Amino acid sequence: MKRVAAVDCGTNSIRLLVADVDAATGELVDLDRRMTIVRLGQGVDRTGRLAPEALERTFAACREYAAVIKEHGAERVRFVATSASRDAENRDEFVQGVLDILGVEPEVISGDQEAEFSFTGATKELAGDGGEYLVVDIGGGSTEFVVGGERVRAARSVDIGCVRMSERHVRHDPPSAEEISAIRADVDAALDLAEETVPLREPRTLVGLAGSVTTVAAIELGLERYDSAAIHRSRISYERVKEVTGALLAATHDERAAIPSMHPGRVDVIGAGALVLQSVMERTGAAEVVVSEHDILDGIAFALAALDDE
Repeated sequence: MKRVAAVDCGTNSIRLLVADVDAATGELVDLDRRMTIVRLGQGVDRTGRLAPEALERTFAACREYAAVIKEHGAERVRFVATSASRDAENRDEFVQGVLDILGVEPEVISGDQEAEFSFTGATKELAGDGGEYLVVDIGGGSTEFVVGGERVRAARSVDIGCVRMSERHVRHDPPSAEEISAIRADVDAALDLAEETVPLREPRTLVGLAGSVTTVAAIELGLERYDSAAIHRSRISYERVKEVTGALLAATHDERAAIPSMHPGRVDVIGAGALVLQSVMERTGAAEVVVSEHDILDGIAFALAALDDE
């Protein structure tokens, strides 16, 4: 077993996993798994730059994570940065700040790399039944689609994350019918693009990742607080996803914030994220989504553990 630390910095959140991992057997034991909403992608879709206040929120989380990594004595650390930092003109400022705090340079990975990590993390414990999966990772700035079984067959990243869609289209609370239609139009166009590369309708199992999906699951399960163990590997039907999405889009900010399992950082973007999930299920014809708490972090950890010792 190797002790590794994986950091995933996306558009909406930054997350840390410190774990003992055996890449050969697929065993992964969590030592610390945490998430902080930093909204790094604040305004990036409009300005093309990372905002100073967003950078400072992210660096504050990095300082906290550096202490956790040191406390656990991780042998290897990898920091992966995704959609927002891919898009930003001033990403060098972000890279230098992370390097100063954590001592590792963030890897601004491609959407296809992000998709492969997410697929590995989500399916390593499920693999072996001979079937194929469609893994959908709904992030803040982008959504990744990956099809595969024992290995990835096709992958595509498209720019329809919950933060991007909310910032681009939502001006009212709750969003107007026109705003919802505008989100759906963007999502449908992105699904057309994804389907040029990824056979979205072929796999028999849809696996959903990330905060929008897990929050919809938590609401459907009626959880009084967010409970990863209850959410992981739960199955949510299309009918219930549609009902939860409709309720979220019709709710005010205060009504969404009052949902017991709702993270405060997701209140303003959960409606768009849920709508992405609903649209994916409609496009693929999936009767249900299998919800996974194992995702890109786990994929990064497995890749770290598999590296040859120097």
